[in-house]
Amino acid sequence: MNGTPAATDGTMDDFQHVTVIGAGVIGASWTALFLANGLTVTVNDPLPDVAQRTREQLREALPALRALGLPTADLDRALRFEADLGRALADADVVQENGPERLDFKQDLFARIEQAAHPNTLLLSSTSGIRATAMARAMKEPGRLVIGHPFNPPHLVPLVEVVPGERTDPDTVARAVAFYTALGKKPQVLHKEVPGFVANRLQAAFFREAVNLVHEGVVTERELDDIVTSSLGLRWAVAGPFLSFHLGGGPGGLPHFLQHLGPALEDLWRDLGAPTLDGATIELLSGQADFGATIEELESARDEAQLRVMRALGGG
Repeated sequence: MNGTPAATDGTMDDFQHVTVIGAGVIGASWTALFLANGLTVTVNDPLPDVAQRTREQLREALPALRALGLPTADLDRALRFEADLGRALADADVVQENGPERLDFKQDLFARIEQAAHPNTLLLSSTSGIRATAMARAMKEPGRLVIGHPFNPPHLVPLVEVVPGERTDPDTVARAVAFYTALGKKPQVLHKEVPGFVANRLQAAFFREAVNLVHEGVVTERELDDIVTSSLGLRWAVAGPFLSFHLGGGPGGLPHFLQHLGPALEDLWRDLGAPTLDGATIELLSGQADFGATIEELESARDEAQLRVMRALGGG
């Protein structure tokens, strides 16, 4: 992500009005990024305190937005709130949906969005795991819908997983990629729908073994986090798992690595744990979840550190 406001890029001309549906943590974060890029944002959320909550979350996002080189003066000047879905969609060039993770809810919502929005409005969902194919089942034109799943928080972390459904129009995918790229994001189009997409599946697989190691008494939560941030976290920030093992294979690259170290890797696969989040495990994990600061303080420290990493890598 660079420090130049994306609103100066001509590719944003078709995406000036965004309707954000659902202003929870993800929706408010998207709202902050859209506003900082000079877009007009309408928030649609039925909760009575949505304006107050959203503005509070905008204030919390200000340091990260400034560090990214985005303008933050009068950030909410192009922000409005509209509880009526039809009126909220009247001028929308883009919809970024962030509603509850329930298939029935999203099916009904996108059927109503389709009826109220303009025919060329780009329809995006932030869902963390529901397939676009299933979500668009009640739509007359399912080709209009595509997943735009961010990695939290969206205003800071570059990744957006763009996941088309079986009937998503290729032009919809191309427009979604253009929109997110113009915002300074790094969209990655997936070639196949799978539950949880890619980043969350990797996170879930890694966390399963992390829970297993804590459950078995090998390490504490704090010790495991220290191991990750002083080894794999550093490595994966500059080279993903495949490139890392390609380099680990020396001059022979990944083929050499798999031939010579693959059997040992398979032995580890067979030895990995399969813990369950039953009452005892939840109690164990919760009992160790003391990180010496409030959630707000930890979030701020995380974001500042994330920005330093991104700057070091030339992406912030």
